[in-house]
Amino acid sequence: MPESSPFHYGGRTFTLDEVESIRRISEDPWNSTRTDIARAVCEALHWVKRDGQPNLLSCNIALRRMEADGVIWLPLPTKEPVQRKRRRTAAGEPQAPISGSRGDLQALQLRVVRAGSDQAKLWNELMERYHYLGHGTMAGDQMRYLCYDGERLLAAFGFGAAAFRLGPRDRLIGWTTEEREAHLHLVVENRRFLVLPWVEVNGLASSLLAMVARRLPVDWQERYSYRPVLLETFVERGRYAGTSYAAANWILIGRTQGLGRPAPAQQRKPIKDIWLYPLEAGFRSVLTGGRLPAIDLQSRRGLPRRTSERRGGVPR
Repeated sequence: MPESSPFHYGGRTFTLDEVESIRRISEDPWNSTRTDIARAVCEALHWVKRDGQPNLLSCNIALRRMEADGVIWLPLPTKEPVQRKRRRTAAGEPQAPISGSRGDLQALQLRVVRAGSDQAKLWNELMERYHYLGHGTMAGDQMRYLCYDGERLLAAFGFGAAAFRLGPRDRLIGWTTEEREAHLHLVVENRRFLVLPWVEVNGLASSLLAMVARRLPVDWQERYSYRPVLLETFVERGRYAGTSYAAANWILIGRTQGLGRPAPAQQRKPIKDIWLYPLEAGFRSVLTGGRLPAIDLQSRRGLPRRTSERRGGVPR
């Protein structure tokens, strides 16, 4: 573990000294369970949420990933993991085809998905059944939506924490390491975008992207008491073209290198295009604490490789 390559897990970068501290905590016989360790790590590293409570969810995710990468050892779980078979519901079954154009939909709306609600279960079910990446796990601040035309279900969105390091984005913003660590929470990642397979409406995907870009800052402010200034997403090359993102004025700024987390078990990942959408014209000034002036991303727009917007670009 070279000191120049700190580890990043659970939305946080850990220095070598912090990793050693976590190792000591995990080896302390008084910390006999994974929950004990997570609480002690949060206390030792002052790892708290914005309300001051220990960030146990992100910490537990980080500890499990550290263990999987051979960075630390953890005690065996005190309970056997329960393999739950997700219940399929009538609401998640394929519906009658919906076709036409965006103008045919007169009651388009976004509904916020609340944690633990029936809509949250439906959102998970839709992702598991129809998104090639499944529903995934989003630690930390997040927002999910279901999209309807009246009572007809059309699509779903998921937003969460942005990538900690992202070369093309970071170079474009020009922020320092300290500025990135202080303001990264103001960048939000579009982690899931699913237009349901029985929906074939021309112009719908880009229209929904525009709607959610207007709606999300307000909902995020209401839920977390701060307002994001930039959206990002990733579109897997060869699988999707990102046409709907381009049509909704997102900006193609580069691509990933296909590298996983910096760890001994690092594996290649699919190459993905990186798209950004400014929620505020002065986003760069905000993200650099006023050190750098605003920039115009429109001059950097990338051209999509296909013209069809049937399925659009689906991130991650």
